[in-house]
Amino acid sequence: MKIATWNVNGIRAREAQLLDFVERERPDVLCLQEIKARLDQVPAMLCEMRGYWCGWHGEGPYSGVALLVHRDVAPQRPPVVHPPFDMECRVASAEVNGITFASVYVPNGGKDFYAKLRFLEEMDRWTAELGAAGRLLVVCGDLNVARPDMDVHVKAGRKPGAVGQRPDERAALERVISRGLVDVARALHPHDDQLFTWWAPWRNMKERNIGWRIDYVLASQPLAARARTFRSLREFGTSDHAPVVVELDAPAASGPAGSEEPSS
Repeated sequence: MKIATWNVNGIRAREAQLLDFVERERPDVLCLQEIKARLDQVPAMLCEMRGYWCGWHGEGPYSGVALLVHRDVAPQRPPVVHPPFDMECRVASAEVNGITFASVYVPNGGKDFYAKLRFLEEMDRWTAELGAAGRLLVVCGDLNVARPDMDVHVKAGRKPGAVGQRPDERAALERVISRGLVDVARALHPHDDQLFTWWAPWRNMKERNIGWRIDYVLASQPLAARARTFRSLREFGTSDHAPVVVELDAPAASGPAGSEEPSS
């Protein structure tokens, strides 16, 4: 199974790049963040992407997420739902063959840091409930927190009080991960201090790989144990985030296959 996530920083600006990415990678599940568009603003070519069920969740020129599932892994349309902690169109989830996939865009926190903490706390409760019920979960997206200092390049500004690096938000993310999840990138590349997914859009930071790692694939332990590769595709596209791709040998999980009801 191939799982991908990408903060596109505007779906209308990245339409051709997304089509190119899907053609190249053919992910089974694709999570997008910052689509910055209502459903009626999403380019028709993307809404009708061949081979995929598409769920778009956006209200305007800010935030917004999407979840695309290949029909080979979900012959029937899986309902896309939005957990109770969703705000500003930041979460979309669907169950596919017994696995809950969630596309998540955590608030940056620069304008309202405590809203970010509340979001992470509610996300923690949600993941805890799924874990207690024995559900398999994959959380993908821009979580806007760099876990340890290693996830921020020394020249990108390692500051313990900076938003994205504060101890309280790091602790909140660690609580989420502690609910039976694994940070797949770090499981496969525990010592790689050049593994970044976001770069400030100035001074050729992306070209120089002076960035932060804030885009994640968090998977339940039985799934993460099957992970084979993790890639951050820095050279692809013009977003300030890289597409992230994980490949794993997924178990044949059982569960509801979904229905023909349209997603949101």
